[in-house]
Amino acid sequence: MILLLLVFILMAYLLGSLSSAIIVSKCAGLPDPRTQGSGNPGASNILRIGGKKLAIIVLLGDVLKGWIPVMLAKLCGLPFAWLAWVAFFAFIGHLYPIFFGFRGGKGVATALGGLIALAWPLGLIGLLSWGVVLFLFRYISVASMLATIVMFLYVFYTYPLPVYLPIFLMTVLLIARHFSNIQRLFQGTEPKLTQSELKQKK
Repeated sequence: MILLLLVFILMAYLLGSLSSAIIVSKCAGLPDPRTQGSGNPGASNILRIGGKKLAIIVLLGDVLKGWIPVMLAKLCGLPFAWLAWVAFFAFIGHLYPIFFGFRGGKGVATALGGLIALAWPLGLIGLLSWGVVLFLFRYISVASMLATIVMFLYVFYTYPLPVYLPIFLMTVLLIARHFSNIQRLFQGTEPKLTQSELKQKK
């Protein structure tokens, strides 16, 4: 069983290392998103440099690369706590992709995909939290960080102890990846997602 876990961890990491933003940008003839806009290879940056349609493709790709390995591991009968580690390593693959010089994104969508596969109520709570905070404040970074904290608290009060560590590590790393956003929030320079931006980007 341990060998099977290692196989799924490796698969999750390699799948997570497939940067949807970079691949979609290349296919669409756009520059590397790590050199444009916020410099983050994620859906929010693609929205700003490539439009809504490409951003949706990137978002789905990032969610699926977290969802697929966890769901496959679940179908193979891996214990619940081990599934959390599979989700974690898909997330790590997005942060440090072996195929793209270990320069990845912040991992929000990939983490969400893995957690939806792990336990759909957990993923649903994260998604709803993200949507509510984004609607109220229009900061994608704030929505992402608060939704991650809400999901960890839900895990803490709902699931058994062995699940805590991978979800806790995921939470800490995700917030750490938003350090520059936190700085800009305090400086008052963090950009908001505006209605006009969503309407203009086709």
